[in-house]
Amino acid sequence: MPKYPIGIQTFSNIIKEGYVYADKTALVYKLANEGKYYFLSRPRRFGKSLLITTLEAYFQGRKELFEGLAISKLEKEWIVCPVLHIDLNAELYDTPDSLRSIWRRHLSYFEKTYGASEPGQTLADRFVGVIRRAYEQTGQKVVVLVDEYDKPLLQTIGNDALQNEYRGILKSMYGVTKTMDDHIRFAFFTGVTEFSKVSVFSDLNNLKDISLDHRYNEVCGITEKEIHGTMDEGVGEMAEYFGITKEECYERLKKQYDGYHFSNSEVGIYNPFSLLRAIDSQDFGDYWFETGTPTFLVETMKRNNYDLEQLTRENATADLLGSLDSIDTNPIPLIYQSGYLTIKSYDPRFMTYRLGFPNDEVERGFTRSLFRYYTPISPNRDNFLKDFVLEVEAGQPEKFMKRIETLFAGQDYQLAGDAELYFHNAVSLIFKMVGFYTETERHTSDGRMDMVVQTADYIYLFECK
Repeated sequence: MPKYPIGIQTFSNIIKEGYVYADKTALVYKLANEGKYYFLSRPRRFGKSLLITTLEAYFQGRKELFEGLAISKLEKEWIVCPVLHIDLNAELYDTPDSLRSIWRRHLSYFEKTYGASEPGQTLADRFVGVIRRAYEQTGQKVVVLVDEYDKPLLQTIGNDALQNEYRGILKSMYGVTKTMDDHIRFAFFTGVTEFSKVSVFSDLNNLKDISLDHRYNEVCGITEKEIHGTMDEGVGEMAEYFGITKEECYERLKKQYDGYHFSNSEVGIYNPFSLLRAIDSQDFGDYWFETGTPTFLVETMKRNNYDLEQLTRENATADLLGSLDSIDTNPIPLIYQSGYLTIKSYDPRFMTYRLGFPNDEVERGFTRSLFRYYTPISPNRDNFLKDFVLEVEAGQPEKFMKRIETLFAGQDYQLAGDAELYFHNAVSLIFKMVGFYTETERHTSDGRMDMVVQTADYIYLFECK
């Protein structure tokens, strides 16, 4: 029986314990031998930590772990380099000292191997000392791997004082790799978001951002080809359980978990966490949303009076997608970088990307999250949704409109900003949540309809006021 690495993010563990692995090592070799300083942005649970630990094993010269993989035919020397792996993920960043504390722990660990700095030195000076001594003691240049570089910043969005404190610390620490360029063999930073180079990476202006590079579209996540090559047996078992053909099972998996594009490449990327969970448990669940909800993201959208119908027809430049510093005026970079929107097409004439939901899992889960924040009810409150659906299906507009009026009675729309937009967003979400075909802002030769809702027997046209 195949073993699926659910929640396992360490390359050596996956290989040693015989878990299913989609071979990314050809791209690892390409990264290691064609450049020096890199940055990669990908959504949470998308394999960034696995990529970091694969790079770590490669630079540590652990040849035995790569037997039979693509890189074993490419690498001939397997030089052992000192590797400084810094993971900022496992920490609660709620005080000015939280970030300093985790850096102190990492530096103390490195200093046990390469010797301690002079007492009283700053964190940046200690980092410089570790890199210099590692190079001097081994005779090999140092590899710096930073995982989830932006976790402190993400946890403190909205807290300007703490944000500024953390930006200053991160800027000084990340700038060390440029200061010590003569001692650095390779540096790689990963995160969910791209805070602009002005704010965090300004001292590291030689950093190569491969987040939208078509050559690395497949470096994280799983492709259709990789599923057929490594998980075909599991898909077959899943198809048998559901009483469908293997081809039908592949189509359902594709509809549910595929559809991510991180460049203008036509190759779609599956969410690896959800895909592995689905095949392992033999169930088409919404696994990605079980691990976190976009609370702050939704609050940001509400604060900006964002029109929800724009979600599936947004157009953005690469510069916009690669920056979070405009978050107070435009939530799209955050929505995209968090994985709730993806690239659907590219217009080379205007150099813009059209965005949309990647797959059914994300659209359904995100709609549920929006529903909780944009409407004054929970999906399970009393029998509201059940009665509402029956009235819509029965062609009883007086009844379901009265139900909506009662629902929103007493709500202070001004608290949500634009009252009409808020109401429009909320009502369209209600219809979408219960599964009706809903289209907003439909244009005709005679004008524009605010909302069209279609059932098996009825078509409703709405004007929202």
